[in-house]
Amino acid sequence: MSDYLLEAAYLLASVLFIVGLKGLSSPETARRGMNFAAAGMFVAVVGTLLRREIVSYEWIIVGFIIGSLIGGAMAIFMPMTAMPQRIALSHSFGALAATMVGIVKYHEHFPNFDTGLMVALGFEILFGSLTITGSLMAFSKLQELIKAAPITYRFQNVSNIAMFFCAVGFYIFLIFKPDLSWLFFGLVALGLVLGVLMVLPIGGADMPVVLALLNSYAGLASAATGFAIDNKVLIIAGALDGASGFFLSIMMSRSMNRSFLNVLFGAVGAVKTESGKAEEKTVIRYTVEDVKFILDNAQSVIIVPGYGMAVAQAQHLVYEVANMLIQRGVKVRFAIHPVAGRMPGHMNVLLAEANVPYDLLCEPGQINDDFQNTDVVLVVGANDVVNPAARYKKDSPLYGMPILDVDKARTVVFFKRSLNPGFANEDNELFYDQKTMMVLGDAKTSLTSLAQLLKAESGAKPALAGA
Repeated sequence: MSDYLLEAAYLLASVLFIVGLKGLSSPETARRGMNFAAAGMFVAVVGTLLRREIVSYEWIIVGFIIGSLIGGAMAIFMPMTAMPQRIALSHSFGALAATMVGIVKYHEHFPNFDTGLMVALGFEILFGSLTITGSLMAFSKLQELIKAAPITYRFQNVSNIAMFFCAVGFYIFLIFKPDLSWLFFGLVALGLVLGVLMVLPIGGADMPVVLALLNSYAGLASAATGFAIDNKVLIIAGALDGASGFFLSIMMSRSMNRSFLNVLFGAVGAVKTESGKAEEKTVIRYTVEDVKFILDNAQSVIIVPGYGMAVAQAQHLVYEVANMLIQRGVKVRFAIHPVAGRMPGHMNVLLAEANVPYDLLCEPGQINDDFQNTDVVLVVGANDVVNPAARYKKDSPLYGMPILDVDKARTVVFFKRSLNPGFANEDNELFYDQKTMMVLGDAKTSLTSLAQLLKAESGAKPALAGA
């Protein structure tokens, strides 16, 4: 392929990436945006494979086959409920690729380096290696291979910060002494260790921010790789990835009224130790039949999905119940909190899989004023995002976080496995409110029973809208 055609292909791919990213700003255009981005990646890959510098395709074909098998298996066999884990693995793979390219380029140019190349390689190696292990740690916490709660130890923050500045020192020194190979591989090792230690003290409540931040790190490493190998489309794609991940992490932090420093070093969700006798509280358990009776007399219903819905894989049943209520003339909407679940947009992804119409999805700013005029709120597996402690309890890790005002509704129904607190480890006083109906047990089982009761009354199984 001539240089002009290659540059044209890279320009087209870059435009498709930008258009695709723009499409992701709205649920209505997200699918189209993904198609544009996929087309852009196809053009970029084909253009790269036709570069004149390539002298042999054997290992490229091997990598293509292995990568396709891994990607295909992840797409086919990983359920939508495991999407956060899949994203964490993707970040790790991308960072691994960037780090491996950096190591190869270092060997290729050793011991003669120009300053610009070493700046790019050092940056690529530091953020790439950090993202590899950081993403694997996030995957392990999301998959519950290790406990999701923060893992802390004495002087943890001090040692992590000291190690990070040590890595930065290695990086700066390496720019001026690039022939010190032990320093180069020491930077790789420090990055790998930092990735583990920086994610250990971060709890499940902060995983959406962590995933967005790791996405940014992977993008920065990819952009540095583009500079190192003189690949313009990689520079553009990495910059887009890095910038979008960074701004997304800022938006997610604001949604929780938290700062980056608090997310990284606050250990939110750590197990509390309290002295004295705990206040004894009681909760009244209700049955699915009780919930059905309440819904029979409701004119307006808001459904609040949470991570419990994802674990129970109950998104299809949630919409089935919603659809039957809509057919009865009930006004039904879904209230989606930005940090509900384990990744940005987690609930939107699951509800899209269940074909819930986009016009039924509302963000807190759109729907919070309506809770006070709502008859019933069905909370399916959510906890922290509806906890009133965020408004007044100053010693709570949730304090100041904007929440969904479900406690202002006339009746609140919780579908939960237990009364355990959420990822922030803050007890929810709404569980014990007189207006609250607690339906304990697997959400999928409870919603199946509720759907059957609603069907029995209607006499026929309704067709799901949008199915």
